[in-house]
Amino acid sequence: MSKTFAKWYDTLMGPLEKGKFKSIRFDIVKKARGTVLELGSGTGINFPLYESAESVIAIEPSQHMITQSEGRVKKAKVPIKVVRANAEQLPFDNDTFDTVVGTLVFCSIPKPEKAIMEMKRVCKPGGRILLFEHVKMENTQLAHLQDWLTPFWKKVCDGCCLNRDTLQLVKENGFKIVQVKKLYKGLFIVIEAKK
Repeated sequence: MSKTFAKWYDTLMGPLEKGKFKSIRFDIVKKARGTVLELGSGTGINFPLYESAESVIAIEPSQHMITQSEGRVKKAKVPIKVVRANAEQLPFDNDTFDTVVGTLVFCSIPKPEKAIMEMKRVCKPGGRILLFEHVKMENTQLAHLQDWLTPFWKKVCDGCCLNRDTLQLVKENGFKIVQVKKLYKGLFIVIEAKK
């Protein structure tokens, strides 16, 4: 991830984060219990929202994003450790985490299938998966538009794919879907699942 993109990420996302996104994130993060893994923590936007977790280990592949998140680590109410790592190759033992959180991250993971398998590997049996993602829409015309825009969008937004079907990936890897909430006419979804 480029230094410029990391520097401007919070500013670009600001209008969304001040509105509905903040309450969506809060609703997800408040369900995180025990030892938590956050995938692709970016600038640490979720860090101040954790209250019920014992501790959080956040992974982020971009050193620029990690640097941007340092202030939010200090403001967190629970212990947070940020580790530079990729979601496709998590440096943790099997069955380590009680909860795995991912918010607006699967769109930019180069190999999302591998990341889902790794998420499953490190989550404890019965552990909770909490995701907030933008996905390929069910409306055929809008889905085609997403497919058409994705190559350009990936270049502008550091690898972000507009047309990922994250829910299908979660289902295909044997997670029990507890709840799916569709937002913004299905452009965004919240997934709660269990291993």
